Amino acid sequence: MSIKSQSSAESASAKRRNPLDLLMNSGLGKLLGRIGVAPRRASTDSLLDLADGMLSLRGRASGPALASAFFDLYEGSELEARHSFIAQFHDLHPYDSESIDTAIAQWVAQRDDSAARKLNAATESPSQKLIRMLNLAPQGTRRLLSMREDLLGIGERTAGIKTIAKALDSAFADWFNAGFLELRRIEWDSPARLLERIIRYEAVHEIDGWDDLRRRVEPKDRRCYGFFHPQMADDPLIFVEVALTHEVPGAIHQIIAEERDVISPRDANCAIFYSISNCQKGLRGIPFGNYLIKRVVGLLEEELPQLKSFATLSPLPGFAKWLAGEQEPEAAVPSAKQLRPLAAKYLTEAKHRSGLPLDAVARFHLGNGARLEAIHANADLSPNGQNQSYGVMVNYVYDLREIEANHFAFNELEAVAVSKAVQSLADECQSGKSKKQTDNLAA
Repeated sequence: MSIKSQSSAESASAKRRNPLDLLMNSGLGKLLGRIGVAPRRASTDSLLDLADGMLSLRGRASGPALASAFFDLYEGSELEARHSFIAQFHDLHPYDSESIDTAIAQWVAQRDDSAARKLNAATESPSQKLIRMLNLAPQGTRRLLSMREDLLGIGERTAGIKTIAKALDSAFADWFNAGFLELRRIEWDSPARLLERIIRYEAVHEIDGWDDLRRRVEPKDRRCYGFFHPQMADDPLIFVEVALTHEVPGAIHQIIAEERDVISPRDANCAIFYSISNCQKGLRGIPFGNYLIKRVVGLLEEELPQLKSFATLSPLPGFAKWLAGEQEPEAAVPSAKQLRPLAAKYLTEAKHRSGLPLDAVARFHLGNGARLEAIHANADLSPNGQNQSYGVMVNYVYDLREIEANHFAFNELEAVAVSKAVQSLADECQSGKSKKQTDNLAA
């Protein structure tokens, strides 16, 4: 065998080796050996070994290297092994009850700053410590997002899984606090890798290639803004697309049509938020989208003080499914005239298990302090729009004079702010139901 062939064979062999084996033969591996960490066969056990090693280290010098090695192994493992690690970690590393008892006794005896700090340290869960150490790895925050995405995919949650989930939720709520995020406008001359992600992440109205994207971000009466984390400079967390218009539109094709008249931003009366897309699955449930709209409203107010209305043109993603449950199995799709009152009933009466509106988009905007303003039939003729809502779309209005009051009423009293027009539609649906019941009784 030639030297070159031998070298290639050795290289291929190294690639086939378990990342943990390679780690244990490194200088860091020797350090781990001295503290009692040794490789095992199963990848789940190997992940647990590395986690043990991280929690055993006293100094921080090896923390980033070990965190990076952990992620290399974690990301190279099968999903089943990753889920198994998440499920087992807390059970193998519970709270240190002896340390907590000692810290409590010291607090009871002294009640000073030193005792309070020791109690706080003793009650930090091993899950919290591990997450903090893993964040030291290169791209640690992004990689932890992927771990949380794995966790969200676990169906049945044990107490241990819930503990890790809460630790990640708490960490991300701090790290992705809106005060730490950068609000940036996304334009046609933004980096290509960022624009590619906008096409990929768009979740409301599909972007059909580069020409379609250009129509949404280049014209002077169109805007796109996103929140960015310092560790993810060209990977948005969430973005919103905005149309500057003369009036509040009642159909999406008025906004994203290939052929339309472009207006001067100074002539616009309305700013329409027509698409909001969360980009990172691992951040599901972490609230910062509401801050995005409020920040964008502030920017637009400053740039274009003549704007009179800030509104959305929003989908009803659960309407068709809800309506199917309300009707007979073989019932025909209601007419456009019938759909509007039914949609009003859906938005004002159908409830989520939390007691808030069943529709997720409604919960988002109403929770931000918006008002349910208008309901439009035949507003989204795309296949997706027909499948999820039979083409019905909704305007939510952000009236700056009412936002705080609406926010309080919704979140504290579960009260939905609606316009007279929408309330009239809901009443129409209710009166139609009552008439039908009366006719049935008479028959």
